[in-house]
Amino acid sequence: MPENLFPLDSSKPFTEQEKLGHNRWHPEIPPVISVKPGDSFRVDCREWFDGAIKNDDSAEDILNAPLHEVHKLTGPIRVEGAKPGDLLVVDILDVGPIPMEEGPLAGQGWGYTGIFAKHNGGGFLTEQYPDAYKAVWDFTGQVATSRHIPGVAFEGIIHPGLMGTAPSAELLARWNKREGDLIATDPHRVPPLALPPEPNGAILGGVAEADFDRIASEGARTAPPRENGGNQDIKNLSKGSRVFYPVFVDGGNLSVGDLHFSQGDGEITFCGAIEMSGFIELRVDVIKNGMETYGVSENAIFMPGKVEPRFSEWLAFSGTSVTLEGEQKYLDSQLAYQRACLHAIDYLKKFGYSGEQAYLLLGAAPIEGRFSGVVDIPNSCATVYLPTAIFDFDVRPSASGPHQVKQGIPAPRASA
Repeated sequence: MPENLFPLDSSKPFTEQEKLGHNRWHPEIPPVISVKPGDSFRVDCREWFDGAIKNDDSAEDILNAPLHEVHKLTGPIRVEGAKPGDLLVVDILDVGPIPMEEGPLAGQGWGYTGIFAKHNGGGFLTEQYPDAYKAVWDFTGQVATSRHIPGVAFEGIIHPGLMGTAPSAELLARWNKREGDLIATDPHRVPPLALPPEPNGAILGGVAEADFDRIASEGARTAPPRENGGNQDIKNLSKGSRVFYPVFVDGGNLSVGDLHFSQGDGEITFCGAIEMSGFIELRVDVIKNGMETYGVSENAIFMPGKVEPRFSEWLAFSGTSVTLEGEQKYLDSQLAYQRACLHAIDYLKKFGYSGEQAYLLLGAAPIEGRFSGVVDIPNSCATVYLPTAIFDFDVRPSASGPHQVKQGIPAPRASA
């Protein structure tokens, strides 16, 4: 097994560990680990809320989740010899929940999915589902089941939701300006259009005390994906994947975290994956001048792994770019995917699930989302593929009518 260069003690908060990671992007956050091209190594990762979400039948923790404190990232990891303009090659050798532990921390045999309240993050369908809900999932090997969503079991495609390199000072300034300009178009929107730098709750690794306030006020939030990769939430970025990241600073300064036991395409509830702590094993290399050589200047590219479950039968739902009120939109693929998800939820409700249970399931299970038609004016078509094998009953339409699931503990809803 590769050496663990960033061990985490499950009994201690992230900020009290021997090595301190970070939760903002900034070029001046110093690396906490240094490796060489060709090295293989292991690091531990803490789930994005650092234990704030509990294994219980309440969603008050989701309602009050401290978004200003996420994500808890392992890193930065310096790769010797990496220079701006290079491509950093990252192989995911293995990834999983906390080994051999059971306990109160997500990743110790369980994980969670949340629907976030509209005023605290929202989600893809926040207008239809504005309240906070939670589902807890138990892990048996690579299979997840939930007391809050009966009748389903599925193998997870375990992956890091977030991995990326540090931005240069120039790139960071561009991020902050363009996102600030967007916020200014509707500064009071709920949920907000973007998340500006927030000093409160900033964790900056080994930044010197004299520089802390300045860097905390400049550091970009880790919530969105950007040119450096970041929080892309790609479910197929699993064991066996190879990722090519642009390098913007000396050493690349790679960081990783936000591990997911499983996720559907889109992570639609915002906390749509099954969130957990765990470990990841990586191997790194460098392609000199790779950004120019391969035209990779503002994005990461990757080769997906081959470990995901192979489903042979699907039930697919389509949606078009027409609003729920009947207003026609022009080739709006985002809206079309929302409508496809809502159609899938409406269908699952006929089997006895609540809308919130179905929404949570679509976020956590390995569904596939596809933009199926983006050229036939005025309607885009998007589709959601639901694997039928995850249900312990026949979920297909039939003359006998929909099976009714036997409810146990409903998905908990927050009080306000």
